[in-house]
Amino acid sequence: MRITWLGHSSVVLDIDGIRVLTDPLLRPHAGLLRRLAPRPDPTSWSRPDVVLLSHLHHDHAELRSLRMLGGAALMSAPANVAWLRRRKLMHAVPLGDGWTAVGSGVQIRQVPAEHHSRPMPHRPNDANGHLVRGPSGIVWIAGDTGLYPEMAAIPAMAGGPVDVALVPVWGWGPRLSAGHLTPESAARAVAMSGARFALPVHWGTLHPPFVTHFARSWLEQPGHRFAAAVAGQAPGCTAVVLAPGQSWVVPA
Repeated sequence: MRITWLGHSSVVLDIDGIRVLTDPLLRPHAGLLRRLAPRPDPTSWSRPDVVLLSHLHHDHAELRSLRMLGGAALMSAPANVAWLRRRKLMHAVPLGDGWTAVGSGVQIRQVPAEHHSRPMPHRPNDANGHLVRGPSGIVWIAGDTGLYPEMAAIPAMAGGPVDVALVPVWGWGPRLSAGHLTPESAARAVAMSGARFALPVHWGTLHPPFVTHFARSWLEQPGHRFAAAVAGQAPGCTAVVLAPGQSWVVPA
């Protein structure tokens, strides 16, 4: 398995010949939010087989980015898929609690997420994480979420131990609203899941306009705070902190 963090919640997972792309944000901006790091290199995310959308907030489901992905299967909750199809994204495929095969022995399913505190009147508010499993291992993609007790059941949902957890550890401003994880609560989530490795996402990428100088402190610290919290709260797990655009191969 090879993992490339593109910034924010956009991750490329290459697993057993299948390329999975999560919550793609591929352009320089997401609405008013600006990208601190350079936009992702197209060679790093091109030709995905599957695109996973955790929910439809604008920094996770940016329509112009989604339209750059050609005929890749765009998977999300059924209500989200219906909304996407109304926007002419006809390759959208509904996911549920059962496993969906995507080729080469790789399967995907939804898992819960607690992220309902900021509903949008014009988009569905369904939010989920995902499990991806294949011959090479199991990856839990938490999606935007707060802590919830069923995180301890993620290995049972996966049918085996979690090799890698991709967990959000911050946002794009100086404060977090409900339904998000801090670096410390993200470390608790990792401990509950029993993952071997954990990568922090949803940090260090986006900021409001005109505050680049002040944003660096709240953008650049969360990943390293998460690594320190994992060392204290989940000693069986190794935190892997990537820079946007950096890749990492999961040890066997």
